[in-house]
Amino acid sequence: MSTTSSGQGWTFLTNHTQVLLGIARDPNVRLRDLAEHIGITERAVQRIVADLTEAGFLERTSLGRRNHYVIKRKRPMRHPAQLGHDIGALLDLLELEEPVGATNSPDSP
Repeated sequence: MSTTSSGQGWTFLTNHTQVLLGIARDPNVRLRDLAEHIGITERAVQRIVADLTEAGFLERTSLGRRNHYVIKRKRPMRHPAQLGHDIGALLDLLELEEPVGATNSPDSP
């Protein structure tokens, strides 16, 4: 298991969520680049994209030698604890960027 920059061996978001976030930010992203950004293998990203496609969260379209991805944002989350919530709301929450010039420290609430 890899460790984070703080030395802890776990994170709050799964690799599936990290892949969805990467695709939400760039629907034409190369899986190789996404794997490098997340810190997992390209093969792992390929398996996750296949999982998400099979479950109906993603659509993949070939554009020449590249792929374009569309996230089905209205799909409900899979865990019973998130019943009534769709994946788009989670992505909207996590895609928020901090305002330019924000000086919050990592430990501030």
